[in-house]
Formats: sequence, C-alpha cells, structure tokens
Amino acid sequence: MQIRKRFSFEAAHSLPHHAGKCARMHGHSYRLEVAISGPLHRDGPSRGMVEDFDAIEALIVGEILATLDHQHLNDVIENPTAEEIVLWIWRRLEPRLPALDELVLWETPDACVVLRRGDLSLPS
Repeated sequence: MQIRKRFSFEAAHSLPHHAGKCARMHGHSYRLEVAISGPLHRDGPSRGMVEDFDAIEALIVGEILATLDHQHLNDVIENPTAEEIVLWIWRRLEPRLPALDELVLWETPDACVVLRRGDLSLPS
C-alpha cells in the first residue's frame, strides 16, 4: 500500500549553467509530495497505518522545510535545478524513512520532477 503527504515551500534560486532567463535570480512556490509504501502496522501506535502522517510531517518539516523554506537554494545546493533539489531531499530522507517510495517536486503548477526508488542508480 502507498500513502502520500503533500508539503509546500517558497524559495529562490538561480541556475548558473542555464543559458536562458533562469540564470537570473527568481523564486518558486514549490510543492513536494512524499510517498511511502509498505504493509499496515498490526500493532503499536501506528496500528492500521502504513506510517503516521504526523510522523512524516515532523520529519519533513525538521529535515527539509527548515532548511529550504524561504531560502536562496544556491546557498544549500550548488546547482539547484528541480532534479538536483529532489535528489538532495531524497538523500536526506531515505536514511530516516526507509519505506520512502517516491518524491514528486512541483516547481511550477505545470512542471515537476518524479523520483522513484527504482531510479536509484543515482550519481552521488
């Protein structure tokens, strides 16, 4: 079974290797979808759940949003394309969320990056 939780954050960046207008400073209202897969817990505080939505939220807020929200992303990620941002997020979450299955990062209402566990022949 898969569950999803959605988050949003505001951030600015510039793309130093881009030949177009995105090389200049600009901002986005990002939307992040976090998908977790696994069986239902049969006991404990998460009984009947794949994962507690509150636990997911605490992790995302503490590990991701606290660093990225209302920031200049170039201060965090060298070349903050949507693809590099979602890789950065995955690498921070996966050790603490081993059931992480998929991340979807919407940079605009019409453009997103999808990273699935099966894509993990990732460069370091």
